[in-house]
Amino acid sequence: MKHAFVGHGASRGLALGRARVRLPHALEVGEQHVPAAAVEAEAARLQAALEAARAEMRSLREKLQGALSREAIEFIDLHALLLDDPELVHALDTLIRQERYSAGYALRVQRDRLAAVFERMDDPYLKSRLDDLDHIIGRIHAHLHRRDPLPRGTAGEVLVCDNVAPSELAQLQAQGVVAVVSAAGSPLSHSAILARSLHLPLVVGAADALARTNDGDVVMVDGETGEVVVDPDASDLRRYHQREQQEARERRDLERLRSKPTRTRDGVDIALYANAESREDVARAHALGAAGVGLFRTEFLFLQRTELPDEDEQFQVYRDAVLGMSGRPVTFRTLDLGADKADRTGLALANEDNPALGVRGVRLSLLYDRVFDTQLRAIVRAAAYGPVRVLVPMVSCREEVLLVRRRLRRAVAVVRRRGTAVEMPPLGAMIEVPAAAIGVYGLVDAVDFMSVGTNDLVQYLLAVDRNNDALGDLYSPLHPGVLRLLAHVIGAGEQSGTPVAVCGEMANDPRLAPLLLALGLREFSLHPSGLLELRRMIRDCRHQDLRARAAKLLQARDRGAIERWLVQADAHG
Repeated sequence: MKHAFVGHGASRGLALGRARVRLPHALEVGEQHVPAAAVEAEAARLQAALEAARAEMRSLREKLQGALSREAIEFIDLHALLLDDPELVHALDTLIRQERYSAGYALRVQRDRLAAVFERMDDPYLKSRLDDLDHIIGRIHAHLHRRDPLPRGTAGEVLVCDNVAPSELAQLQAQGVVAVVSAAGSPLSHSAILARSLHLPLVVGAADALARTNDGDVVMVDGETGEVVVDPDASDLRRYHQREQQEARERRDLERLRSKPTRTRDGVDIALYANAESREDVARAHALGAAGVGLFRTEFLFLQRTELPDEDEQFQVYRDAVLGMSGRPVTFRTLDLGADKADRTGLALANEDNPALGVRGVRLSLLYDRVFDTQLRAIVRAAAYGPVRVLVPMVSCREEVLLVRRRLRRAVAVVRRRGTAVEMPPLGAMIEVPAAAIGVYGLVDAVDFMSVGTNDLVQYLLAVDRNNDALGDLYSPLHPGVLRLLAHVIGAGEQSGTPVAVCGEMANDPRLAPLLLALGLREFSLHPSGLLELRRMIRDCRHQDLRARAAKLLQARDRGAIERWLVQADAHG
């Protein structure tokens, strides 16, 4: 019988398929003991399951190199670390050898012990890591019983689950899953960001999903509105096919914009840059007419290995990116790692209670002089092949920028002494720390350009972890305080003649383009997959009209007023 429910649309797109329901993972394993003679074999069975799970992580990581890898690989690496965690591995072995527990029951006992530790933590971010623990325990348990931890289905299925990890999404799409509906999750989570990059429809926060869907039900999913229809009737199917045809027409229309300028209806040119981390990203950005690369993530070179990449290896990657853009500028963001990831690269740092606010970004680079100098020399050498810019993450004060500029000048001098004629590349700061945004007038004369990282800026400004489902409604770039701070930064850039771009998820959402244009933004940097859609939106806007309505926008007292402003902006073009 037909019924419908609504969640939050997290990744646009329509899908129609049979439901595959995955219930929340629970280790329903009763107390089991093995005879003394079987202990060694049971321990070996556990080790084989652990190694199979590790091999699965390695294989998945290799498949995800390139354009869509960043969000997923961070979680894959975290799960790989958990698989090698002594608190898990040694304890499991001890439970089997000393208590003579079966491998499955040992998994349950140790999972419950570690879960109790997580539950006692005050930090919401650390408490949320319990989901990662359950995910990896589920993989081990599946391998113990020689089952696929992510059961394979046939093409055209819709996964209905309690939650979905970023590390699963590409694997799901490869299996033919056409959409995902989850009972929990946030539209601003890592999973949602990756789903949008994969163009995989995703509905999150559909609390009734598991209770109201059965395996094999026909399900219609709208990843934009969040609507899920179970057993759709003839009128639903007719509506689905009409929308499908409309989206096909829109895709054809978008393709025609590849060679069109990004210009508003009243003739104002807007620069669209691409975020990238691979040659594939760069090639796609070039083909779609990006003005350049606004943010090239360099940390992927460091995270793919246990030793630090040398200067020549980095130079070759950076040079290829510059050549790939054929004269359009490439902006290299310097190493953006925190202590929670740095130890994977050989940069051993002390454990931090709150790595999000610890030694990361420019702080890490200035702490490790040799590593930073090596990276700067590699970037400077690449500048001999085309226009290059250097972008520094996690800047909080003017002094950090001045220190980086001094080191950048030194790198230029070294490269010149080696015989390569290069100019001093423009130096920019990422504005993602609230103090840098508030004190931006103390930075503008020390930098050549600025790029606002809205993901972290919003998170830090609102004191809300965007991956904490319980706080999903509080994390919003449409908070009046966020918009006023953005207007402050963009205004400082206008007054000083310093270019300002937005490179976070706000730039990736075409629905927010009128808002950003109203605030005075002239540069966007986003994933290549969103370039054409954003170009279409901007070409439909009248810049002068939006600027005239900026005052009303900044007078908004709540999110609802800002959303109403956006509706009116859309109605007026």
